[in-house]
Amino acid sequence: MMFQLKSYQQGTLDTLASFFKSCRDSGDIESSFKESLEYNNFTDVPYRSYKFDDAPYVCVRIPTGGGKTVLAAYAVSTATKEYLSQDYPITLWLVPTTIIQQQTVAALKSNPAYTEHLNKAFANNVSVYDIADVNQIRSQDIGHKAIIIVSTLANLRVTKTKDRKVYQYHEDFEPHFAKLTRNHPVYDKLEKVTEDDVSENGLTVNDIGKVKYSFANLLALYNPLIVIDEAHNARTSLTFDTLKRVHPAAIIEFTATPNMTATNGSNILYHVSAAQLKAEEMIKLPIILTEHTNGWEEAVRDAVLTRERLAIKAQKDTDYIRPIVLLQAENKNGNVTVDVIKKCLMEQHHIDESKIAIATGTQRELDDLDIFSPTCAIEYVITIEALKEGWDCSFAYVFCSVRQVSSSKDAEQLLGRVLRMPYAKRRVVEDLNRAYAHLSTNSLAQAAKDLADKLISMGFEELEVATFLRQQDSNQGELFGSGGDTKAKPNTSSTTLMVEVVDVIDTAKLTEEDRSKIKISEVDGRKVLSVSGKVSDDLKKAITQIAVEPKTSIDRSIKMHNHSVNAAQSPSENGVKFASLPRLCVMSQGELELAEKEVFLDTFGWSLLDYPAELNYVPTEETASFAVDLKGKKIHFNLVDGDHTLNLNFANTDITQDELVGWLDLELRQSDITQREMTGFLSNVINYLLKKPELTLTTLIRNKYPLSNAIKNLISEYRKKATENGYQQALFGEDAEVLTTYDFSYEFKADNYPARPPYYNGQYDFSKHYYPQIEDMKADGEEFDCAQIIDFMPEVKHWVRNLVRRDEASFSLPLANGNFYPDFIVELKDGRILVVEYKGKVYETNDDSAEKRLVGDLWAKQSKGNCLFLMAVKKDSKGQDVRQQILNIIN
Repeated sequence: MMFQLKSYQQGTLDTLASFFKSCRDSGDIESSFKESLEYNNFTDVPYRSYKFDDAPYVCVRIPTGGGKTVLAAYAVSTATKEYLSQDYPITLWLVPTTIIQQQTVAALKSNPAYTEHLNKAFANNVSVYDIADVNQIRSQDIGHKAIIIVSTLANLRVTKTKDRKVYQYHEDFEPHFAKLTRNHPVYDKLEKVTEDDVSENGLTVNDIGKVKYSFANLLALYNPLIVIDEAHNARTSLTFDTLKRVHPAAIIEFTATPNMTATNGSNILYHVSAAQLKAEEMIKLPIILTEHTNGWEEAVRDAVLTRERLAIKAQKDTDYIRPIVLLQAENKNGNVTVDVIKKCLMEQHHIDESKIAIATGTQRELDDLDIFSPTCAIEYVITIEALKEGWDCSFAYVFCSVRQVSSSKDAEQLLGRVLRMPYAKRRVVEDLNRAYAHLSTNSLAQAAKDLADKLISMGFEELEVATFLRQQDSNQGELFGSGGDTKAKPNTSSTTLMVEVVDVIDTAKLTEEDRSKIKISEVDGRKVLSVSGKVSDDLKKAITQIAVEPKTSIDRSIKMHNHSVNAAQSPSENGVKFASLPRLCVMSQGELELAEKEVFLDTFGWSLLDYPAELNYVPTEETASFAVDLKGKKIHFNLVDGDHTLNLNFANTDITQDELVGWLDLELRQSDITQREMTGFLSNVINYLLKKPELTLTTLIRNKYPLSNAIKNLISEYRKKATENGYQQALFGEDAEVLTTYDFSYEFKADNYPARPPYYNGQYDFSKHYYPQIEDMKADGEEFDCAQIIDFMPEVKHWVRNLVRRDEASFSLPLANGNFYPDFIVELKDGRILVVEYKGKVYETNDDSAEKRLVGDLWAKQSKGNCLFLMAVKKDSKGQDVRQQILNIIN
C-alpha cells in the first residue's frame, strides 16, 4: 500500500513547491519567502541569504515525531521539479551523527515510505550512497539517475580541506571532469591542486594549479540540492563556508529546534506544531507526568503498574499493541545501574527475564528483534542513552527515569521514543492516546520543570507544553480515571505551581484571594511555595523576590502555569460540545453537493479544449555544455550532459513532436483533466508555437522545462477562469439551487485544534474561547478588540478563533478561487451560530471583502435563521461600534 502523507506533511510540501516555483519564475528569493509566509499566516521575518545569493536556503520546523526524514525524501522531488528543472538531481543529504547516517542510508534504500515515492518520482532511476562509497558513482550516471549521497556534516566541515577525504584527490573521479573547460561558471571556484597535494596519489608538481579530482569538486560541478537533518547543529560560519564550497543549487533544513538568533537564525518557511501532530494522530498527547520523591523504586513500581493497566486496555484495541516501558538507568558509576533496575524488575515485580531487553553501548539486545511482532515478548527496555537515536518503537508508552532528568541531555531523545502513536492512528481506547512519564526526583516539582524544558527542546512551544503536560500526584494512585475511557481532565496538581524559596513570602500587598492560594511546606529541608490557581501580577512579584530560581525561569514557569489553569477551564477540555455548523451546498445534476471548487468545475463542463492553445512563450538559450535559464533578472547556469534533454541526445533529429507531447503530458498530468484533453491541448500548443518562424522543434525540446512551466501556468489561468464562471452560475445564477444544510455539517471537535505559533499571549484572559490556545492573535489592535467584545458579551456561550487552511479543523465558505476562513465562529446561548469576519479600514470596501460578504450573507440567508453572518468594522456607516453591530444582527 502506498504511503499516505499527513495533511501537515502535504502542506509543507505544497509550501516548498510554491516557494521554489516563485523563486524560479521571479528570481527573487527574498520576495518569494515573504509571499510564502504571508500565505500561511506566519510571522513576517526577513530572509537571510548568508551569501548564498542565488541558492534558496530555507528551513522546515517540525517537532520530534513528525516524520522529518519522510518529508525530506519528498522534498527532493519537489525541489527538483519546481526549481532545479532537471530529470535527475544530485542531492547531498547531511545528518548530525554516524548512526543516523547509517539508518538514513538503509531507510532510503529499503523503507517503502521513502523508496516508493523516490522510484515513482524518478522513474526507478535512483541511487543512494553512503559518503564512504562515493567513488562508485559513475560519470555516465550523472543526469541519468537521481543520486543521493548521505553524509555527516562533520565529514565536510573543516577549516583545512586536506584534512578530509571528500576534499582529497581521487583518480576515480577523473571521468567526471573530462568535459570541464575554463568557461564553466564555477571553474575558478573549484579547489585546485596545491603543493600540499604533491606526492600524494601520484600527483606531481606539473599538476599544481589544475582542478583537483575530489568529491567536493564533483559536487560543486553539478550544483547539488542539499538537505540538512537536525539543522540546528549547522548554524555556524564554518558550516556556511563548508556549504559554499560545493555551490549548492538550493538548501533545505529540517529540524525540531531551529536556531532563532538574529545573527545565525534559520529562514523558517513552514512551522508544524505539536498540536498539528496530535491532530494528525502522529504522537501521543497529553503526557501524564508523575513525580516520585520517595525513591527510584517507587517510580519503577508505578511504571510497571501503568504498563499492566495499559496492556489490559490494549486488548480492546483494533490493532495489536504491546505497551512497553522505557527505563533510563544511571551509568555504571551511579547507584541505580542497568543491572540494578533489571534485578528490581525480576525480584520485586516478578517480571520474567525474557520480557526485559537491555540496550546500551555494550549490550544491544534489541538489534535482532522485531519489536512489533506479536511473537516478541519484550515489555521492558532498559537503557542509559543508547536509544537516543534510531529506535522509534511506537509501542513504547511509559518513560521511567531513575536519574535526575536535568542531568542528561539525552532524556529528551528518550522521551521522544514514547511519543510516537502506534500505526500513526488514533486508538479506540482513550488511554492509549497518551504517554506516561514516571520520574524519580529529589526536588518537588523540579522534574516537571525539567521535563517541560525537554519538550521545548523537542520542538514544543511553551504554551503547548502547558496544555499537553499533565502532572499526576503520585499519592493519588489512579492514573486512568473512571474506566479509563473517559476524557482526561487536568487534575489539581496540574494547576498547582511549586517554587523553591529562600524566605517567607511578603503578603502585605496581596489580596485576600491571593493569600488563600498560598501554601508553604518543607521538603527535605527546603522551603517550597505552592500556589493553587492563577498567579496574579502582584503575587508573581512577591514570588520572584524570594525564589531560588532566576527571574527569567520564574517568569516562564508562571506563564506556563497560568496557561495551564486557563486550559483546565476551557470548554473543550471539560467535555463541552460546540454546536454543529450547517454548510453551503448546491444541487448538481439532481444531487446535493458541497459547494466547492470541484463542483463548480464539473457541473458546468470544464474542458481545457474550450480554451485557445495560444502560448506567449520566448525560450531561453542553452549550449551543449550548460543549461542557461533566466530567473527574474538573473541568469542561472546548470551543467548538463549532451543527451540530458528527454534522456536522449538533443541533437538527434529522430526526436519527434509526439515524443515531446508525450513527455509534457507526463510532466503536466492533472487530476481534473483527462489524458485525451491534455494531449489534445498540448498538441495544439506545440503546433501554435511551431508556426512562429523563430521557433523549431529542436528549440522546444532543448528548452523543455521552461516550456513545461509556461504551459502549466497557462492551464492554471484557464482553470481559474472556469472556476470563476462555475462559481457565479452555481451560487448566484438565475437557476442556482443553493441551500444551507446540516446534511453536510461542520463540527469543531474538542480534541482537534491544530494551532501553530504565534499563539495569543496577552494579559487579558479570554474566558469563553473554546480551546486552550488561540492562534495568530496579537495582544492588542482592532482584531483583538473585536475578540474581546465577543468574549465579554453575555449572549455568547463560547467562540473559536478559526484556523486557516487546516483541512477539517477549519470552517470555510467557498470563494471563486479558494476558500474563505472567517475570523470568529461564535455559538450563542440561544443555540444560533454567529460568524464574524473583522475588516480593518483599509479592507472594508475592496473586492475581496465584497466577495466574502456576498457568500457569507448567502450562507446565513439560506440557514433559515439558524446562522448569522457579520462583516464587522470598527465603525459602520451609522457610527456604530463592533459591539452594537453584533447586537444588531443578534436581535
